[in-house]
Amino acid sequence: MATTSKQLLTVAQVADRLGLKQATIRRRILERRLPYVKLGRAVRIPVEVIDALIASSYRPAIEG
Repeated sequence: MATTSKQLLTVAQVADRLGLKQATIRRRILERRLPYVKLGRAVRIPVEVIDALIASSYRPAIEG
């Protein structure tokens, strides 16, 4: 049986990684703007989601 290991981050870890408040992350989860995994009462966000969010939000500087 092949298993894939995906890292899941807590709300606090995501907030720290993005430099945002935990309340902002929780609000985005409630608004369904941020995908998450619900494990009982625990809420986790896949690290791939955060990496994709950072990559899609990247805007290079204009050289001139």
